[in-house]
Amino acid sequence: MSYLIVAAHPDDEVLGAGGAIHHLTQMDEEVNVCIMVGEAKARSARPEDEELKEDMYNAMEILGVKNRIIGDFPNIEMNTVPHLKLVQFIEKAIRDTKARKVITHFPTDLNNDHLHTSLACQAAVRQFQRRTDVAPLEELWYMEVPSSTEWALNDGMDKFSPNLFVEIGKEGLEKKLEALHSYQGVMRSYPHPRSEEAIRGLAAYRGAQSGCKYAEAFMCAFRRMV
Repeated sequence: MSYLIVAAHPDDEVLGAGGAIHHLTQMDEEVNVCIMVGEAKARSARPEDEELKEDMYNAMEILGVKNRIIGDFPNIEMNTVPHLKLVQFIEKAIRDTKARKVITHFPTDLNNDHLHTSLACQAAVRQFQRRTDVAPLEELWYMEVPSSTEWALNDGMDKFSPNLFVEIGKEGLEKKLEALHSYQGVMRSYPHPRSEEAIRGLAAYRGAQSGCKYAEAFMCAFRRMV
């Protein structure tokens, strides 16, 4: 089975699904990651491009990611990019990796790039119904990214309400934290949602919510069984 994580920025893939990625790769599932924005020009503590690339590769190696697809869309300016370009970039990633299950951002995240990544991904995953050379999609999941998903303030749209949980265990939680620490300037001091204490607490809470030994939560937006 081939999974594709479609994330807006380097570190989103770990924040939202790092434990699940480790869990899946340990089960010999193929996990690939598509990052839409390969640079960090809008970050306050901006690493050099080559440093960020090295951080990204180190984090993904820790989790067992097979392939990395890195875009060059502008950071916190994805709303300025034609929607079709975003969709076509993700469509190609899906074709190249033969993805059957796709994981992306929740569409009401506070971060604008997350929103546009999610909208483009929702369109891209339907290409199997238009093209006979594309492997049929089985599932689309939305992930929660600390300091974005729970910070959403728009009460006119649905909030993240998970219906799918992946048990990551103690080992998966530690691997997720190790991968996050590979990124310079991502972790924060408690009580920030990207502090080690908060990430451990969220994994414990999602685990208790689902009867698991630490978990990551997702929303399954599409599921197809044949």
